[in-house]
Amino acid sequence: MGHEETMTTPAHEARVEDAPAVEAKAAPSDPHEEPMTQHHPAEDSAPTAPPATEAPPNQTEEYLALAQRTRAEFANYKKRVERELGESRSRGALDAVARVLPIIDDFERAMSNVPADLAGHSWVSGVGLMLRKFEKLLGEFEVEVIDPVGQPFDPSRHEALGMDDSDSVESGHITVTLQKGYAAGDRVLRPALVRVAN
Repeated sequence: MGHEETMTTPAHEARVEDAPAVEAKAAPSDPHEEPMTQHHPAEDSAPTAPPATEAPPNQTEEYLALAQRTRAEFANYKKRVERELGESRSRGALDAVARVLPIIDDFERAMSNVPADLAGHSWVSGVGLMLRKFEKLLGEFEVEVIDPVGQPFDPSRHEALGMDDSDSVESGHITVTLQKGYAAGDRVLRPALVRVAN
């Protein structure tokens, strides 16, 4: 009686289809190729600035009015500064002129007391020329002479040194000018020294 051969399969040779399926991770074909990373859509979107909004019409009008008001105020400030600088320069110049007035007095006295025999002397002519230059300087600064004989006494422009009895001059009016005064506009550089009728 023949023996029926029974074929046995070793355990380690188990059928492939009976083994659990394992997903093999394929290695990159290029050793320098970087592995792929998972794509995140949020990373592609960069933060964007909020859309610009226009100012309301009433606010725009306020800004425009403010700009116009500021411009007008600056223009007025500039004019005021320029005016003040001009007035400051004018005051400084008139202060210098006031210091020259005594020198003009001396020249005038010298010219009014020239002896007759020296009237045509070149030295006297030179003194007269200097006096005319001083008078021209006063004219350039619009300085006027105050010689108020016969006028009412004005304490803001005149300085009384005495009283006189006079039949020809009304009381309270000036009888004689002892020293001329000078004024530039409303500013009195030097009051006139006078005597007043009783």
